[in-house]
Amino acid sequence: MAKTQTQESGGRPLKRAVSDEDKRERRRAILAAAKRVFAERGYHATTIADVAKAADLSYGSIYWYFDSKEALFQALMDSEQRALRRHVAAAVGEGGQDDEVSRRRALADGVRAIFEHFEADKASAKLLFRDALTLGSGIERHLYAIYEGFIEDIERMIGSAQRHGVILNAPPRLVAFSVGGLIGNIAQRRTLTDDGFSAEEVADFVVKLVLDGLRPR
Repeated sequence: MAKTQTQESGGRPLKRAVSDEDKRERRRAILAAAKRVFAERGYHATTIADVAKAADLSYGSIYWYFDSKEALFQALMDSEQRALRRHVAAAVGEGGQDDEVSRRRALADGVRAIFEHFEADKASAKLLFRDALTLGSGIERHLYAIYEGFIEDIERMIGSAQRHGVILNAPPRLVAFSVGGLIGNIAQRRTLTDDGFSAEEVADFVVKLVLDGLRPR
């Protein structure tokens, strides 16, 4: 697409971002607007024009930063993944003592951090978990790579718990996929309905289910 120095938006001239900081801020504004629109309408129903309107920018200006709707969506997913992983890493930290109680608590902290992140940002949960298998092969592969990163974080927590005898000795990747699937389904459901439980309560249930099963104790 041909790009001009100045585009029109709503009948007024659009000031181009010149400095590197201006460009970063413009890119962040586009991603923030895209997040709102994609979460509300879904990928297929969203157009670049919708994103431009939400960002109060011209249609053409979006293409200065992203080559296509798919490129914009993938950049947004990368940003959301980084935010989630930073939040979980901060919650788990370097780990405390290596006793069973501490390892169990670390696992619960990590799971709780995931639910807290999605509780505070329901749009993120919709983007990462909704309609992932209906977006076309290119985006599916990209989202799968993002989901793999999410699973790797859970796998590290599972592996640490296994080394300290908190979780049974089963393939950690398989356990991580099982836990990740459970978390993803619950997180997605909580974007649609209020189940009356806090993120901490839900996380504690998931950890108890993983560590103790459903048998009464």
